[in-house]
Amino acid sequence: MVNAVDCQALIDEYLEWLKNGLSGKSLDSGCEITTPFLDRHNDHLQIYVQRNNGKVVLTDDGYTIGDLVQTGMDFGTPKRKQMLDTALKGFGVRLEGRRLEVDASPRNVGQKMHSLIQSMITVNDMFVMTQERVASLFFEDVKDFLDLHDVRYIDRVKLSGASGFDHLIDFVIPRSSKRPERLLQTINAPTRNTVTSYLFALTDTVSERQGETQALAFLNDEDASVSVTVEDALRAYEVSPLYWTRRDETLEVLAG
Repeated sequence: MVNAVDCQALIDEYLEWLKNGLSGKSLDSGCEITTPFLDRHNDHLQIYVQRNNGKVVLTDDGYTIGDLVQTGMDFGTPKRKQMLDTALKGFGVRLEGRRLEVDASPRNVGQKMHSLIQSMITVNDMFVMTQERVASLFFEDVKDFLDLHDVRYIDRVKLSGASGFDHLIDFVIPRSSKRPERLLQTINAPTRNTVTSYLFALTDTVSERQGETQALAFLNDEDASVSVTVEDALRAYEVSPLYWTRRDETLEVLAG
């Protein structure tokens, strides 16, 4: 378990990196905010802030869904619609046409901005896959695997972290007589960018849990091997990597 000193250092480092990586540009309709998070093209994610009838509206201006549609992704199937809706609801984000949007007030605009950015990363990570795997979402694969082996869990749980941010945890596995509580995130595309976000969510949440809690990350290594940089980043903050191609070896940790 990450101790308090290490966790606070991670939080401070993350917030400093976030602050230094944010920039704004005034527009006629509001402002454009560039974030330090990268998309799959290695371009910085951008969000747009507008005022509408006294409310602050944050949006990605349709970029996330539009970019996936251009690659041939079809969101018309019932399963993909349900997965997209479930993911967005977990962050309190709605879909307007192709735009991801969330309303905010001056008191919670930081939290809402964080939720919108998380939703953009999550939606992109959920649906970026090869054509051979387009019908099988990694989250669903992991869920089916847990069900097959009677692993007890609660899925899509929003938990508060030490930073005050809320994080959407894919699976919470209750403690047993043999194992502590486990927080399990699924990472379909384990890159340095996506792992940074998940690392913060897991360690920030673990530090707020009462009793011993173990952080786990299920990595999709079926189409590409996981880099040493990603593995080192996970282990540095005591997040145990689990590999999809060796999933049968994870049962003792998950089902115990």
